[in-house]
Amino acid sequence: MSATPSNNPLKPHPMMPGLTHDEMSEQMFVADFKAFIGSDIEPSQRDVVNNKVLPEMTARTGAKPASHIEVGKELAKEGSYQNWALLTRTAQEMMWDSAGTCVDRQLEDLKSLADVKAPKGSLTVDPNFEVPRYIDAVDIHCMPGNYHAVVGENDVRQGALFDRAAAIYHMGRNGGFMNDIRGHTVMAHYFARFSDKTLNRKDARILDIGCTVGHSTLAVASYAPLAETHAIDVGEGLLRYAYARAEHLGYGIHFSQQNAEQTNFPDNHFDLVFSSAVLHETSRKALPRIMAECRRILKPGGVLIHLEVPAKYESLDTWGRIRGDYEISYNNEPFWRGALTSDFGELVRAAGFKDVQTGYQDAVNKAVPGAGGFGDVHKGVHRCWFMVSGVK
Repeated sequence: MSATPSNNPLKPHPMMPGLTHDEMSEQMFVADFKAFIGSDIEPSQRDVVNNKVLPEMTARTGAKPASHIEVGKELAKEGSYQNWALLTRTAQEMMWDSAGTCVDRQLEDLKSLADVKAPKGSLTVDPNFEVPRYIDAVDIHCMPGNYHAVVGENDVRQGALFDRAAAIYHMGRNGGFMNDIRGHTVMAHYFARFSDKTLNRKDARILDIGCTVGHSTLAVASYAPLAETHAIDVGEGLLRYAYARAEHLGYGIHFSQQNAEQTNFPDNHFDLVFSSAVLHETSRKALPRIMAECRRILKPGGVLIHLEVPAKYESLDTWGRIRGDYEISYNNEPFWRGALTSDFGELVRAAGFKDVQTGYQDAVNKAVPGAGGFGDVHKGVHRCWFMVSGVK
């Protein structure tokens, strides 16, 4: 049985870094600043593309530009775009800075809280673990230290930093300060497609790949309290925080530091393997290996579910594609274009899965069997998530 989150929305569990008055004001300003950029400044860039850059390029050459990349190069010369790009990057850096200052002020207290005395779950870290190069190469999302930095013994800083910053970044759109809507949406998809396969059994096992601090892990586990739930990621400090967070919320999750391309789990072990917004941070070379590993460790008849960002290149206009390229160049998302152009359904089929489907699942904060909500209609960012699922 899991514990009920705190009634304090700013501190929903003991591991969430607390806020002083000034820290709360600063972080609320950053959230409002990011919202203002997104709602009041960013939309004008589509107008600049459609009403200025594209017509000027067409008039100059006598033909429409061959790709959005050419348009992006011209747009980059526009002062309005330069201002938007600068503000967007600055706001991202402000988010990490405000969260980091808050975390560092109370890091020793957080490390003490992470010393779990009567654990329900477990934590396994590997002192010889090698972080994959495609993750280690850049600080993803411009997060200082990325997912795997370690700043001292029994460190929890990266987990606390990620949890606190996620609350700012999502601005309440992903399940408040628990940030667990994606996990509930995974289960909504499970109920929509596989309602005949119950997970709430003592012999059932679940695995979350790329769990970060367990936002989605705990949401999924809440629907199957009898099952054994595991979660893996690459960062020692991240996982130590995730483990403590789960324990304080009453969940017995088994966290381990592993590479999803080659885990130490036995063959035919899990009933459900899932990920939540992980594939777009994974290299093209690693993706087939991860899919193959998922199949190896699933039981016959076991289910694979990957949740991803709902944007796909074929549905984006010129500005939408340029906006995606901004993520690559200025927000350290090197695989963004690859993720938005990949045929995840084919990747899953190629790994040997059957009954593979792709589409969009309505975002929910509580999954209900029989509610459906899965189809081929994109209802908008934060209102739905792209899903690919299949059966071994």
